[in-house]
Amino acid sequence: MELNSLTAISPLDGRYADKTIDLRPIFSEFGLIRHRVTVEIRWLQSLADHPGIPEVPPFSPQARVQLERIVDEFGVVDAQRIKAIERSTNHDVKAVEYLIKEKIAGIPELENVSEFVHFACTSEDINNLAYALMLKDLQETVMSEYFGELDARLTDLAHRYAGRAMLARTHGQAASPTTLGKEMANVLHRLRRQADLMSRQEYLGKINGAVGNFNAHLAAYPGVDWTQCARAFVESLDLEWNPWTTQIEPHDWMAELFQSLMRYQTILIDLCRDMWAYISIGYFRQKPVAGEVGSSTMPHKVNPIDFENAEGNLGVANALFAHFAEKLPISRWQRDLTDSTVQRNLGIAVGYLVIALQSLRKGLGKLQIDADVIGADVAGAWEVLAEAVQSVMRRYGIPEPYEKLKALTRGQAVTRELLQEFIGTLDIPESEKQRLLSLTPGTYTGLAAQLASRIGQDDSQ
Repeated sequence: MELNSLTAISPLDGRYADKTIDLRPIFSEFGLIRHRVTVEIRWLQSLADHPGIPEVPPFSPQARVQLERIVDEFGVVDAQRIKAIERSTNHDVKAVEYLIKEKIAGIPELENVSEFVHFACTSEDINNLAYALMLKDLQETVMSEYFGELDARLTDLAHRYAGRAMLARTHGQAASPTTLGKEMANVLHRLRRQADLMSRQEYLGKINGAVGNFNAHLAAYPGVDWTQCARAFVESLDLEWNPWTTQIEPHDWMAELFQSLMRYQTILIDLCRDMWAYISIGYFRQKPVAGEVGSSTMPHKVNPIDFENAEGNLGVANALFAHFAEKLPISRWQRDLTDSTVQRNLGIAVGYLVIALQSLRKGLGKLQIDADVIGADVAGAWEVLAEAVQSVMRRYGIPEPYEKLKALTRGQAVTRELLQEFIGTLDIPESEKQRLLSLTPGTYTGLAAQLASRIGQDDSQ
């Protein structure tokens, strides 16, 4: 059966293919091969720039242009050629080496040094750097865009509704009021912490040979400072050098990144569930979209499917990232291949994250606050002022304030009249009594409005 969006096994290449298209240049087989080619070319160039390797003299401007063309113009046809070579070699990285040798054949200056393509390298020297570059591309392009957009949307909600009083619920029960903006600010601050950790994430790499000791390098050129050479090369790719490895870079930094992504996604799951619940109790309405159907049998329904879709896909992504974080730092002795097949699935996890972020963006964009429902809910919850009253009673030394308010309010309807009658009996200064009498559930929001308004300005205060 021909592969297309209907016959694809993975929904990432089927139902959701249009949502993950931006990931293809990075995480597809083509993307991996392209990054491998880049690393191989850069390594050859670094050897030519090293004075201790006279057999690879500095390249002329014309030769450098030719090498840059291999990187810049690498396309699907080149990747297909590499796959054709791989069918003979049964080795994917060796096929990349052979493709580069084909590309430089007929250019005497480059052909003369063709045996220095992949010089002293094990496949993992190329692969670890390629995957590091792929994940760095992800962070600097796709993730920065999506995370930035989500940050802007939540910041807008936090500021717009900073003063919109709403009833809080702890254990599902009425609790001290907050504001809608403050609840959005809480989520935003949590997400920013994780995004900040990811922005400071080190992307490590190595190029130190078959077991990490520069054995072949030193055998060929004992006079070269290979540790310095390797460090300079890895850092030239804008990566951090890891000098302590076996055949593989141990992937600890990947686990750190994936665990940060998992925490970020877990916060988003929390947000999705809360928004779903707020929609279900009427705090938000959703803008109907012409032509959309909410239910196959109930015409009136506008379901919170965007938040449900986001939650489900975030769960799949988290499960995959959890496996990556647990598995990738483990390798038998100096190397086994279990990491190789796992790393090929990095784009799958990222794909589900991207789908979730798109659904969340859509869901947040369809929200319309129902001020009447939110206002009526908090306005009728006079019992929440019991906390305020007993706190003032404590200040003025009235005995057993908690117990007295518990007897007055617990398990029964509390009205404004009931509460104010109780306040009238308190032996406290008249000014304090009047302050309590003027308090309503809608004004008992503490510093929520100020805190929400401040998010994005100085979150530390």
